[in-house]
Amino acid sequence: MKIGILETGTSPQELAADYGSYADLFVRQLGAIDPQLQFECYRVVDDRFPTSAADCDGWLITGSRHGVYEGLPWMRRLKDFILELWQAGRPLVGICFGHQIVAEALGGRVEKSHRGWGVGLHRYQLVGDCNGLGGRGGSLTLNALHQDQILDKPAGARVFASSDFCPYAGLQYDDRILTFQAHPEFSVDYTAALLEVRKGQPITLERAEAAIAGLRQPGVATDAERTLRAMIDFLRGPAVEVPAAAGL
Repeated sequence: MKIGILETGTSPQELAADYGSYADLFVRQLGAIDPQLQFECYRVVDDRFPTSAADCDGWLITGSRHGVYEGLPWMRRLKDFILELWQAGRPLVGICFGHQIVAEALGGRVEKSHRGWGVGLHRYQLVGDCNGLGGRGGSLTLNALHQDQILDKPAGARVFASSDFCPYAGLQYDDRILTFQAHPEFSVDYTAALLEVRKGQPITLERAEAAIAGLRQPGVATDAERTLRAMIDFLRGPAVEVPAAAGL
C-alpha cells in the first residue's frame, strides 16, 4: 500500500536534525507498525502537488503552523484536491491542520479558539464508534498543539472524539475520511522539545511550562500507537468509487 503524505508544514529548524520533518515523523511511526507500507511525500506548502487522486492508495495531511483561514493559494489548491479525493473515494486521514482544512473544504468553519492554546497531553472521550479505537465510553490520550479549532463541523461529519476543550476532536466522513485534532505522530519527547522551542512565543510561558511538566511526569503514556494502527486500518479500508455528482 502506498500512502501519499501531503506536507503542509515542517518541524522547526532546531528540531529537524534530531527528529526530521512532519512527514518523517509519520513515515517512521507508521513504517514501524507496518514495514510493508510505502510512502510518497508532497510538499504542498511549497505548491508541490500530486497529479491525481489515483497517484496513491491512501492519503494523509500533516499539521502546519499556518491557519486554514489564511486562504493562501496552496491552501485553496489543497481544498480542491480534498474534494477530488472525496469524489474519487480515496481514503484520507487529516491531522491537526489536516483535520481543520478537511472540515473547511467540506463546508465547516475554523477559527482561533477563545480557549487559547491546547498543548501537551489531552484526553478525549470517545462519543461514537471508530474502528480500532473502540466506541462510546472509551477515551484517547494524545499530544496536542493547536490554537485553532473547528467551530462548525460539516453537516455530514460524525463526531467520534470530543473534550470540553475541543468538542470536535475527531471526525469521520462516511468510510472515506478520518481526522484528528491531536497529534498521534508526536512522541512525548518530541512534544516536550517542540514546546521548549515555542514557549513564550507564540505559546505563553505559563501554559507551555505546565504542559512540559505534565509530559515529564514518570510513567506518562499516550494512545498514539493505537491511534496510528487505526489510521492504517482506515487507509487500508474500502475505497469506494462514487459518482462525480456525489457530495457530503
